[in-house]
Amino acid sequence: MIWSDQLNLFTALDYAALAVLLLGWMGASRIIDHPPKRRPSVSMLMADYRREWLRHFVTREPRIFDSQIIDNMRQGAAFFASASMIAIGGGLALIGNADMLRGVAQDLTLGTAPTIVWEIKLLLMLFFATNGFLKFVWSHRLFGYCAVLMAAVPNDAENPVAYIRAAKSGEINITAARSFNGGLRSVYFGIASAAWLLGAWALAVATVFTLLVILRREFWSASREVLLDGSDREPHTKATRGVDAKGPGKLLG
Repeated sequence: MIWSDQLNLFTALDYAALAVLLLGWMGASRIIDHPPKRRPSVSMLMADYRREWLRHFVTREPRIFDSQIIDNMRQGAAFFASASMIAIGGGLALIGNADMLRGVAQDLTLGTAPTIVWEIKLLLMLFFATNGFLKFVWSHRLFGYCAVLMAAVPNDAENPVAYIRAAKSGEINITAARSFNGGLRSVYFGIASAAWLLGAWALAVATVFTLLVILRREFWSASREVLLDGSDREPHTKATRGVDAKGPGKLLG
């Protein structure tokens, strides 16, 4: 069967639902990582607190608490990377025995599509699992870089490079968190893509539901309201290299 024949196995509704899934996935990542200035996302608000954390890290003694936080972050990334690898292995095994999935679908009266249709739908799920795996691995490595930079911060707060290295650690930590969050979104939309096994309408509904859940958590959640409360903001100047309370995501100095 040539590629043109395989493409004809899917309906226009399948392609529309697939487009909604991919656009929703990419659009969510874009708006969360680059939100409007007047409505920062939870990820952007947390980025400010990560900078504040590393600024206070310079004068904190001992620094065991900070190392534990970094270790927990690396463990979280490693856990999801391992889970993604298991999902990839399971998906590949299922593709190798797609006839069994086809038989189950027939028993559930989900249609009598050729085996190649089920394999392509499984490949979509594998795509998200693979993307998530790569994101989690890179996040794990970046958290490791952050740990090294933190270890390179002098114990003397008066050292001219202390706050500079702490600021660098904060930016690497933020980049690692962004990659980790991207991996989580791949997991979310990967789960939504499984609905395609039930049909195009199921995929579209699952995509919209997943997108709404993600955007609500980032822009309309109770946790966001807590983070937006500026009562705990410390007054900073460029000399202290703190975070600009009036401009989330901006570092003074």
